[in-house]
Amino acid sequence: MRKLAQTIEEQFPPKMAKPAQRALAGAGITSYQELSKHSEEKVSKLHGMGPKAMNQLKEALEKLGLNFSK
Repeated sequence: MRKLAQTIEEQFPPKMAKPAQRALAGAGITSYQELSKHSEEKVSKLHGMGPKAMNQLKEALEKLGLNFSK
């Protein structure tokens, strides 16, 4: 059985920039399931969230069969 992620660094892509990790944490987004409840536009506007981090998140969501909300 896979261990559940304990921290945001363990949950989201490991090479995602720290400012992007802090932006997600500050918005209360701590899992991919929680992330999928938000629109791509809303997440991209978080302070510290850049294009590279957005691409990493989109790819990770797709691998899990999830998407940003509409």
